[in-house]
Formats: sequence, C-alpha cells, structure tokens
Amino acid sequence: MPYALREDEKLEEKVSIDILKRLFKYLKPYKREVFIVLFFIFVVMVVDLLNPYFIKFAIDRFIKDKDSNGLILVGILMIVLNLISMISAKKRTQRMSKITHGILLNIRQDLYNHIQQLSFTFFDERPVGKILSRIISDVNSLANLFNMSITNLIPDSVTIIATLLIMFYLNSKLALYAMSMLPLLFIVLFSIQTISRKRWQVVRKKGSTLNAFTHENFSGIRVVKYFTAEKYRANIFSELAWDVRQAFVRAVRINDLFWPMVEFSWGIGTVITFYFGVKMINSGDISVGLLIAFTSYIGMFWRPIMNLSNLYNNFVIGMASAERIFEIMDIEPNIKEEEDAIDIDIKGEIEFRNVSFSYDGKRKVLDNVSFKIKPGEKVALVGHTGAGKSTIVNLLCRFYDPQEGEILIDGINIKKIKLESLRKQIAVMFQDTFLFSGTILENIKYGRLDATYDEVVETAKKVYAHDFISNMEKGYDTNINERGMRLSLGQRQIISLARTLIANPKIIILDEATASVDTYTERLLQMGIEILLKGRTSIIIAHRLSTVQNVDKIIVIENGRILEIGNHEELMKKKGIYYHMFMSQFNYWEERNSEIVS
Repeated sequence: MPYALREDEKLEEKVSIDILKRLFKYLKPYKREVFIVLFFIFVVMVVDLLNPYFIKFAIDRFIKDKDSNGLILVGILMIVLNLISMISAKKRTQRMSKITHGILLNIRQDLYNHIQQLSFTFFDERPVGKILSRIISDVNSLANLFNMSITNLIPDSVTIIATLLIMFYLNSKLALYAMSMLPLLFIVLFSIQTISRKRWQVVRKKGSTLNAFTHENFSGIRVVKYFTAEKYRANIFSELAWDVRQAFVRAVRINDLFWPMVEFSWGIGTVITFYFGVKMINSGDISVGLLIAFTSYIGMFWRPIMNLSNLYNNFVIGMASAERIFEIMDIEPNIKEEEDAIDIDIKGEIEFRNVSFSYDGKRKVLDNVSFKIKPGEKVALVGHTGAGKSTIVNLLCRFYDPQEGEILIDGINIKKIKLESLRKQIAVMFQDTFLFSGTILENIKYGRLDATYDEVVETAKKVYAHDFISNMEKGYDTNINERGMRLSLGQRQIISLARTLIANPKIIILDEATASVDTYTERLLQMGIEILLKGRTSIIIAHRLSTVQNVDKIIVIENGRILEIGNHEELMKKKGIYYHMFMSQFNYWEERNSEIVS
C-alpha cells in the first residue's frame, strides 16, 4: 500500500534523521567497544540459528536410525555452543551497559555545560523544573534507545534476514506460507507510527510541566505552609498528575497495538504453515524433522519482529526526549564574546552612553541613559520599584546587551572584553543572597576557588563572621544545607559578604544588601562593607535613602530615565524628586517612631 508523506511529515522525517545522526555521533568514542559487543552478538545469533538445524539433523539422522552415539555427540556440541552463547550474552550486556551509560554521561555533561553558557533570557522564560527535566528525565529516556539500537536492532535485523534465507533454503513454499501475514502487519505499523510519536511528545511535555510545578512547590514550601495552602497546591498537583496519566495512557494505548498485531500475525502464520506442512509430510515432500525445524525458525523470525516493534516504541519515546534535548542545545546564547575580545585589568571607570534597553522589545526599561562613574567613586542608584536600577546592574555585568548605546569600562566597550575577565572583576551582593549546599568554607571559597583555608579565615575576620562561624559545631566545615537554611538571614548576608571580599573585585554592586537584617547585624554588615568598598568603584542600589547620604554621587532614576545626578546636599537644595523621596521617607520614620514612643 503506497504511503504518501505530507510536507509536515517529510519535515518530521528529516528532523528525525538529523537527530539520529547527532545522537550516534556520541557513539564514535566507543567504536572499539561497539565492535566487541557486535562480535558477542554475532556469536549468540549464530548459535541461535544453528540450534533448530541441529535438532532437524538429530531427528532425521540419529533418532530415525536409532543412533544414540550420534545423538549424544550432537547433544554435547549443542551444550558447548549454548554455553559459549550464554557467556557471550553476559559479556554483551556488561559492555553495552558501559557504553550506554558513558554516552548518557557525555550527553548530560554537554547539555549541562551548554545551559550554563546560555543567557539570562533563557532562564527568564523557563521554570527551573522544566530545565531539570531535560537534564535528568529526558537524558535517562535515551538509555533504551542506545542500548536496544545496538543489542536489538542490528542482531534482530540480521536474524530476520538470515532466518528468511534459511527457511527459503529449506523449503520455499513453507517460507511463503510463514510470511503470508507480513503485508497486514506492515500496513498496521505504518498507519500508527505518526500518531504514536506525537502522543509521546505530549507525554514528555506534560511530565516536564509536572516537574516544574513540583520543584517550585517544594522550593516555596515555607510559603505554602505559612498560608495553609497545602490542599490548594495538592489539587493543582493532582490535575497535572492526572494530565500526565491521561497522556501516558493515550500513548500506550496506541503502542499496545504493536504486540497484539505481531502475535496475531505470528499465530496465523504458524497455523497456515502447520496446515500445509502436514499435507506436505503426507505427500512425502518434506520430513518431520524439517517441519519441526521450520517451526523453530518461524519463532526465530517473528520474535525479532516483536523485539523491533518494542524497539520502535522505545525509539518513539527516545526521539521525543532527544528532540527536547537538542532543542535546548541548539539555542544560541544571546550574549557572545567577539572574536577580538580581550582580558583587561579593570581600574573601575564606568560609563553608560545613550543606553536604551527593553526585555520584551516593546516597553523600554531604560531610555537613553547616560552617566559616568570615576574609579574608586561610590555611587547610589535611587528610584521607585521598576525604575530600572537593577537593569543597569544586569547590563553592566553583561547578562543582557542594550538595544541602543554602549557601556564602557575604562574606556573600552564591554562587548570587547572577555566575559570571564569582566565578571570576575565585578561582584554583586543582593538583598536575597544565595548559598549553596555544602560547608561554610566551600561557600566562602566560591568567590575564589583557589583560596586557602587561612585566607578564608582572614577574610571572615575582616567582615566579623569568624566568631559566629567558630561557635558552630564544626566551624568552617559546618554543612549549611541548600540556600543556607541553617543560618539566620543576617549570617547568610555576612557569609555572602565574605565570599564577595575574597573574590577581590574591582567593582562592587550592593543591591540593598542590609535591608532585611536586624540592627546589630546591619551594623556588622556596614562595617564589613566599608572594608569591602575601600579603594573600589561601588554602585549601591538603595531604597532607604538614609543609607546613601555619604556617597560621592546619587543618580535618580524614574521610568527608565535619569532625572537627577548629584550628592545628597546638592540634590536636597534642588528640592526635586530626590528631595521629595527623602522627605517622604524621613516623615514616615518620624511618624513610626512617634507611634512607638506613644
């Protein structure tokens, strides 16, 4: 039956072939191991093909003539050959497992490395759970694809061809009877392949959504419990899990047609073969031994077809995962180094020249922003939430590139500076700091991985972290768990400060780093920050204007535009936006203090 591919199906077929080529490139480092596996497969296959012929030979020659010695010899030969086959099968499985997991390791490492190089826009658009799903679940789904492609596809295909040749050699009529159901089987297989592939793609997508929700839920479990939202979140989880189940059932339902159709074709073909085989025995055209051998060969013919149908199921699942993996690996970073990018030793001069930027390409977050910061100067960025302060930081670190204008450090456009050189010399401290699971020592060394233990201790002393660290059960080797959950918010901020100081950056950015801590910890942080800022260019994003009165320059941003620049005294005299913001906060705290006193 002719099968005409539509244009979209032709495209899908081309994509599948391209993906297969990319997948099997990962086999190249394992060529030698693959050939060894193929040798073991060949041994097992030859023994399997010889077994029915030995049985035919024994029946027609030794059993018919009652030759027990000959029968024993054939039996011993078959035992020896099958022992060799058993050992070969074991060795094949061991080596194939090594190859498969080596390939998965390489794919997972390539995927992880690639994701780490992608720009912030990639992470802005995707939940972390969906990214985890690609690295873990989708890569794991490729295991069967590689394993079965070598251990099943090649030997089963060869077995089918070899069995066909042997059957036609033994008796062409019986061979044709045995193959009579093949056309029906092929029609069914071709009819359901496209539906099956699309349904497994849906399963992977819905599973990814479930992973993303689960990751988000447990990351924010404290909020869930604070607001007693367990039932609400459980209901959402149930809906997502039900969607995954339904998608899986629909995919399996179509896949389950493969095996029954193969078994049906096998059964009908065997009945037809026996029916005509018995007639041929009665007419003297064939021997009993040949019919028995033929029965074994029919099984050897249809069993690989069943295996191949199962391989196709795994192939569909694996291809859906592979598409999702390569979809990520084909994403190019928005931020790229230019070929002539250089390493520089930053002195600390920063200049924004007519910079405009938009995250979505529609609304400008920064609009024609220009300012200059001298080396060693302490500058504050102030403005209402959403004014564009954090965007300036993101552009300076080159997490994004502006659509218009240019950003210079020491007179050099940052696009001409190597990313590693740029970011190693700029440190950012956020209000919501992030500590990794591991020890306090490891978290501080994250600022400079080659730092010694003594350097870590000396840095901790400078930011007043040494005392509380020493009082912990294992000191600097105390494990603080993910996000530093064993520490108070203030302690996390102080360790983050130590991590920043040990990096010895040339430019420091503080994003309201002391806003969420108690008065005593804030005083410690301020003393540590003074040490950190000394001799360095610093940008302070401030919401509490009382903390920036002593900076060299204040830049007032509103709706993505710079409205005022000057120090505290100058801006207060102007009685512009900064003045009103400052007085508004001042009056607020005066009223609060009055309420507390009363």
